[in-house]
Order: sequence, then structure tokens, then C-alpha cells
Amino acid sequence: MEQIKHTYVEVNGLKLHVAEIGSDSSPAVVFLHGFPEIWYTWRHQMIAVANAGFRAIAPDYRGYGLSDIPQQPDKTSFADLVNDTASILDYLGISKVFVIGKDFGAMVGYAFSLFHQEKVAGVITLGVPFMPPGFFKSHQALPEGFYMKRWKEPGRAEADFGRFDKKTVVRNVYIMFSKSEIPIAGENQEIMDLVDPSAPLPSWFTEEDLSAYGDLYQKSGFQTPLQVPYRSFAENVGSPQQGVDDPKVEGPALLIMGEEDYVFKFPGMEEYLKSGEVKKYVPNLDIVYLPQGCHFVHEQFPDQVNQLVLDFLTRNKY
Repeated sequence: MEQIKHTYVEVNGLKLHVAEIGSDSSPAVVFLHGFPEIWYTWRHQMIAVANAGFRAIAPDYRGYGLSDIPQQPDKTSFADLVNDTASILDYLGISKVFVIGKDFGAMVGYAFSLFHQEKVAGVITLGVPFMPPGFFKSHQALPEGFYMKRWKEPGRAEADFGRFDKKTVVRNVYIMFSKSEIPIAGENQEIMDLVDPSAPLPSWFTEEDLSAYGDLYQKSGFQTPLQVPYRSFAENVGSPQQGVDDPKVEGPALLIMGEEDYVFKFPGMEEYLKSGEVKKYVPNLDIVYLPQGCHFVHEQFPDQVNQLVLDFLTRNKY
């Protein structure tokens, strides 16, 4: 971990934190985190790809971790995160890159790929596939206590999270998202109450890991993370070169899904993946399912995920 260097890049009026390892002259890989993550979620993958001759770059999004919080967090958008990614790569002088996204980072990564197809050597996503416009409408079928509906409601998650310190919030979300069931609260229950205070951390996630996350969210808080992704899913970030309703990512792509990932239970998700409908949008997509894998499969089974990532990078090296 000590080999990873930390810098700040000033782009779009903000100082954004970037973790980096590997030679500046090596093919670049940008890692885009999800929630409740920050750059640290990629610790296993960054070292593996650097040891294999690639340059790993993992930013904290604006309002996350060590990056500046925007002046108006509630105005932050997916488009901001896509633009920040492009600006960081421009600042670092990177004209071609592999994009790896986890959770909603997959949405940032695919949107970046649609806008900058000429810069993208390939896309890998974990836990979340490419999702066409309108996909999230299917979530309307889920109950009122569905965690995304609760966190979308201004003030509700803030009050729920505010009962605990930052470390406990991250702990609860990690435990909750590691399970195979969609987090859904009862009518008189908040999302944080779904986790028993005595519940253990997942075996692959240490107290040291939790402290690293807790310290970083202590700085940033949760205001921007609640805005993007949870209050921005209706935003349509399409490519100017393509029809908004028919986006297509033409380059090499890989989806890594844990078979026990709760995202599989989202209405229509399993059918969308296993029927091949996803390939209408990402025709060169390969999908790998990891048995017993949860939503954090890259932290749970780092060796397996690292090998899949390295095979893809090597096969498509530019």
C-alpha cells in the first residue's frame, strides 16, 4: 500500500484526490469507485495491475474522500463526475485508457466511454452492467422501503445516517450490501436499522479497512454521495454522437458479477443479463459470474478478480 502515491489535481474549480501507482509511460487504467467506497476500494487491483506493467489511477469523486466538496453538493450530477474523469486524464496527459467501474462507477465509466470512445481501450464493470435510459423505472415495482427510494428522499438518509458516526454508517452499508437480498426497510424502520449492531464485518473486510473508509468519509461526509448517485438516477448522460435512446459501446467490455450479488434481484436484471439483451448496447461484452461472489467481489475475491482484469488488459493492450 505504501507504494501508492497520492496527489491532488486541480480541475473544474476543485482539488480532486488521485491515488496512483505505476510508470507514467505504461498503459493507463482508471478505476472508478461506487458507494460507500473511495479510492481505497481498489487497493488490491491497483497493485496487481501496476506489477503487471500498467499505470493505475484511482480518483475520489468530487465530494468523496479526500477530494474537495463542491460548493453546492445538491447540484452535483453524473455529468460532473464524467467531466471530472476526462479532466483528470487530460491533466495527467493520458490520451488512451482502460476504464474500470464498480457499482455506480460503472455508470460513470460507460458514460465516459460513450463521450470519449476514441480514448477508451476497453471497459470493465463490477456489480452493475451497462444500463440503458429508463432502466431504473423498473425499480418502481419495489416497496417504499427500498433503500434507493429512501435515500432519494431529501433529508431522510441524512437523519438516518446522522444518528451514527461515519465509520458506523460505512460498516452498516458494507454488511448490508454484502448480502444477497435487496435492502428494504419496514414501514416504521430506517435503512440503518436493518443491520444489527452486533453483526460482524464480512470476513474479507478488516477493522483496519473500515477505519480507512471511516477516516475518509469523516472529511467528506455523505451529502455529495447521496446526491450522486441516489438523487441523480433520472439524469440522462448520453453521447452527443448517438441517439439518447440507442447508446452503443462498441469497444471490448467485461462484466464481473458475483452470483450472490443483491443487484441480481433488481426487477428485470437477471433476465437483462442472461437473455443477452445487454449486448444490444455493448455488443462485445463478456460476462463472468463468480460463485459465492457478493456485491464487493473485488474485495472479497481479489485474486480471482485481479486475474480476470489482467487477462482483459493484456488481451486488449494498446
